[in-house]
Amino acid sequence: MVKKSIDKFYLGLVYLFLYLPIIVLIVFSFNSSRLRGNFEGLSLVWYESLFRDRAIMNALTNTLLVAISSTIISTVLGTFAAIGIHYLRGPRREAILNLNYIPVINPDIVTAVGLMALFKFFSIKFGIQTMLISHVVFSVPYVILNVLPKLNQLDNNLLDAAMDLGATPFYSVRKVIIPQIMPGIITGALMAFTLSIDDFIISYFNTGHGFNNLSILIYSMAKKGINPSINALSTLMFATMLLLVIVINKRNKGENN
Repeated sequence: MVKKSIDKFYLGLVYLFLYLPIIVLIVFSFNSSRLRGNFEGLSLVWYESLFRDRAIMNALTNTLLVAISSTIISTVLGTFAAIGIHYLRGPRREAILNLNYIPVINPDIVTAVGLMALFKFFSIKFGIQTMLISHVVFSVPYVILNVLPKLNQLDNNLLDAAMDLGATPFYSVRKVIIPQIMPGIITGALMAFTLSIDDFIISYFNTGHGFNNLSILIYSMAKKGINPSINALSTLMFATMLLLVIVINKRNKGENN
């Protein structure tokens, strides 16, 4: 009994350590005072200021544009890549799977610098196109890892049966395989969107002059001093990420049940 109480107390301290800064951030996003550490009362003034700020709204538009575009592209590429990997056999399948794990476990800074060097080598102008390509590159492996488990649950003869009945390979994939693995595709798309919204390092190294997303803008604003509008913006971003995590977890629980 005492051991369980100690374990719960220790776990509570860990969660307090992890989430206390976020709680403070959320509380002060509703502070009517501009001064940090001086809470004068509840107010939505910084949220109003946030939505009147043209730079923040432009950054939000850029963030959503890149996130939605990269999610669509990476979901399509990752889904068909997962199908191809699933039907491979032998050493080639293991080799490709191991290659797919590398971007997942690779430090973001290495991926960011590598992509930046690649764009410079091919003289690609930095801007929305380089950021979009970068987000697709680091999102595709996560889509593959979410789709493959659903493919592994399918009957291995399903595709052959469809083609024996006269369907072409592409029609079989589109009408037979994809509907069966749709939960994994949706989960992979949500993961890709979450990663894109959340990313800073890869975006920072692969953006161009005048093109910012929210994470880069927050970093730039923080260097000049903490504007209370940043608290409001960060709170909204945290709420968005939390909502996506809840949706992903519910989908995973539904699939397991």
